Amino acid sequence: MGGNQTQIKLILLGITDSPRAQTPLFVLFLLTYIVSLVGNVGIITLVRVSPSLHTPMYFFLTQFAFMDICYSTAISPRMLADLLSEDKTISFTACMMQFFTFAFFGISECHLLAMMAYDWHVAICQPLLYVTIISSRVCWQLVASSYLFAFLSAIIYTWSVFGGSFCGPNHIDHFFCDVSPVLKLVCSDTHSSEMVIFAFLTINAVGASVVILLSYISILRTVLRMCSAHSRARAFHTCASHLMAVSMYFGPAFFMYLQPPSSHRSLDKVASIFYAMVTPMLNPFIYSLRNKEVKGALLKSGRMLFRHWQHARLVSSRT
Repeated sequence: MGGNQTQIKLILLGITDSPRAQTPLFVLFLLTYIVSLVGNVGIITLVRVSPSLHTPMYFFLTQFAFMDICYSTAISPRMLADLLSEDKTISFTACMMQFFTFAFFGISECHLLAMMAYDWHVAICQPLLYVTIISSRVCWQLVASSYLFAFLSAIIYTWSVFGGSFCGPNHIDHFFCDVSPVLKLVCSDTHSSEMVIFAFLTINAVGASVVILLSYISILRTVLRMCSAHSRARAFHTCASHLMAVSMYFGPAFFMYLQPPSSHRSLDKVASIFYAMVTPMLNPFIYSLRNKEVKGALLKSGRMLFRHWQHARLVSSRT
């Protein structure tokens, strides 16, 4: 990658070129981003302050929330600024770093979803060995391995996308620096880059999907052998949140990235909005509203805060 290449200025065309639509979209996506930040930070804080949630499952959930915050933040602030600005230029280096950050946390989340499925598998299929298999040390090792593999994959993706020669048009028909829109600007042959990207995406996405599928096949077999209908219903309800998160993550991702570049069309922007902004906003609600332990910890924390507030108010009134 030559030094002169890093001086290239690129222009993001954004979500829409309609001036009338930009302000309403800014308000909508700003609210979405704020709700996403508050929800995910709230999940992390609640798990940290609630001893009852200090378990491997909620450790993975805090990592999941952290990844949602990071890869949403890699895109949303820049997109919001562009909706209100006429100058939508972005430097080559900034574009490359945005793509790397988004790819890194997106791939990390992909692997983390597979680890969460494995965690459910051990909890339901091998409950007596759960504490031994999913120890605190193992949790950190699994998360660290997901970050390491994601880092290596993101470097390969970034080099494959930005390592070519940029000498033609500089308009990116998207609201962030994604694979297909950026590759369209490359003057040199991109076939080998596309094959490398497709191969690694397949390894990451399909590999994680296989782990999730095998985990849930084993869970289903174990649940169906349970004698109690209540136990079966409880096990299915416990897994429902994770299955919803998996569907919302892998559905748009497969649509976006596991198709030939020539097949990309205008719906790509809609799919990108969904997995980059909507999914991170919905995940905290999925894991909190459908989870009795989270709701219980939230109510307990709320009561404690209320008592502290009453006590502080009483002390201040006496003084």
